[in-house]
Amino acid sequence: MNMTPTGSSDEQDLRLSIQRLARRLRSMQADEAVTEGQRLVLFALSTLGPQTLGSLSEHERVTPPSMNRTVNALVAAGLVTRRTATDDARKVTLDLSGAGVAFIDETRRRRDAWFTTSLAELSAEQRAVLDQAAPILKELADQ
Repeated sequence: MNMTPTGSSDEQDLRLSIQRLARRLRSMQADEAVTEGQRLVLFALSTLGPQTLGSLSEHERVTPPSMNRTVNALVAAGLVTRRTATDDARKVTLDLSGAGVAFIDETRRRRDAWFTTSLAELSAEQRAVLDQAAPILKELADQ
């Protein structure tokens, strides 16, 4: 693609479409009271497993005090647990509670159901184009 400083109209349309699709998927979650930042932490714990506050802060690129506020809200909501490390009583490990796992599972179920239904409404030609575009979009996302 020929890149101009502001991008072409086609590039902007593609970017905006991807943003809208991502926003649509993010909006489908098990509990509307969970904020975007909290949801990101829950999904990080689901993917990475138990973490320290520092490692979560680093992963999400936020300050430890900001992460502490997010984690405190998740603990208060019963979605995350705190455990003192067995090897160092000063070290606390954060993990999903049963309710946190249920939130992740239900959110994924809702997103998968919407996406599967939406894809089924496309023509075979449209699906073929998406099949070809998927590796390219993944490469862009991984940059």
